[in-house]
Amino acid sequence: MGTHLVTGTAGFIGFHYAARLLRAGEDVVGFDSVNDYYSVSLKRDRLAELCRIAAEPDAGAYHFVEADLADQGAVDKVFAEHRFERVVHLAAQAGVRYSVTHPRTYVQSNLVGFINILEGCRHAAVPHLTYASSSSVYGSNRSLPFSVSDNVDHPLSLYAASKKANELMAHTYSHLYGLPTTGLRFFTVYGPWGRPDMALFLFTEAILAGRPIDVFNHGQMSRDFTYIDDIIEGVYRTSQRIATASEGWSGENPDPATSAAPYRVYNIGNNRPVSLERFIGVIEEKLGRKAVRNLLPMQPGDVPETYADIDALEQAVGFRPETSIEVGVGRFIDWYRGYYGR
Repeated sequence: MGTHLVTGTAGFIGFHYAARLLRAGEDVVGFDSVNDYYSVSLKRDRLAELCRIAAEPDAGAYHFVEADLADQGAVDKVFAEHRFERVVHLAAQAGVRYSVTHPRTYVQSNLVGFINILEGCRHAAVPHLTYASSSSVYGSNRSLPFSVSDNVDHPLSLYAASKKANELMAHTYSHLYGLPTTGLRFFTVYGPWGRPDMALFLFTEAILAGRPIDVFNHGQMSRDFTYIDDIIEGVYRTSQRIATASEGWSGENPDPATSAAPYRVYNIGNNRPVSLERFIGVIEEKLGRKAVRNLLPMQPGDVPETYADIDALEQAVGFRPETSIEVGVGRFIDWYRGYYGR
């Protein structure tokens, strides 16, 4: 393989994906603004770890560009200076709740940034663009498990709307310019080097500090928690499988997950929803401490349950996530204690 452009390499998923490529001997150009949405020091440490991995024998080369995706000139420059065999777009302004209070941030990062990536891929004739979508696009949908063939026209947050918009924008470029695109709807990703604004990080930090944990919707929630290694395997396999037009696609009965253009959308979830109470229980078990629960109502933009139908992913690339919550949480806590010395 040639060089890969991976956006968001200072972020959780982008960092892990770049590390996977480097260890396989693939060359990576990373792109990230290293913004202060959460700990900049954690992001810098991820970048330092990528440099360490790149220095290992037989590892691929790593070149990092610190810039904003909304900066068209910076994005165009990267495409002008490198020839990319694959582009994996994992950068975005994350967070459902943050989008309620900072909507314009999502327009710049998730919409303007994405059109810059699409234009770069189009003009450089990139063979395949793989990009991060989100389970949040299912919004008001209550038909479980969520299928990529379901309607997703009722988002509950601007974050979700921006991810649905990314899928629509990608389809337009697949249709107009023949750019192969694959969107991946991630379901509650967790693991080592994870985001400090996510529940596992927040709960672990609070329990070790002896503080109560905030449990929303009075604990009546469940999530399709998906371990980071499973996510990375799914991203890698779909990136290697270039999206093609679906021969059986019909505009009279359109399947939103496929198209007459080279376009695909897949779910990547564990396919085994876990109740919030069980999730907390596993954290308590791995920490050897009990949590004090502060029961609160549902937050704006949130949903009570997520559950991924991953049949399409398995049929396409032969992969099904399999890491249990007990194994995944245990690995996160081992990393957390080692990283923070607690």
